[in-house]
Amino acid sequence: MTTQAAAQPPGGVEPRPAAPTAEAFERVQQSTEFAELRRSHRSFAFPLTVAFIAWYLLYVLLSNYAGDFMGTKLFGNINVALVLGLAQFATTFLIAWLYSRHAATALDPKAAAIKARMEAGE
Repeated sequence: MTTQAAAQPPGGVEPRPAAPTAEAFERVQQSTEFAELRRSHRSFAFPLTVAFIAWYLLYVLLSNYAGDFMGTKLFGNINVALVLGLAQFATTFLIAWLYSRHAATALDPKAAAIKARMEAGE
């Protein structure tokens, strides 16, 4: 059985492209494509961050100042505080999933295009 391996350059190490210069990074930062990437990230991340912090602070404030409400039994030994506390975890995982989906569909393709242009020296 024979296999064909890809030809290796001398020394067995492929040459790396030259690193972009500081001027190249500055040009990319000033581009409309990079501004769109930043806007897409911020328009998703900032509102969700603010909403989650508000939701968390509501839970903390209710725990501190609405003890009777939080202690209300829903069924068996399960009370409102436990349900809202577990909902904090569920919300965290939901936001992480939503962000990963947003990054894969909206952010990663734009970032890959910018990276490819920089590596090509454009």
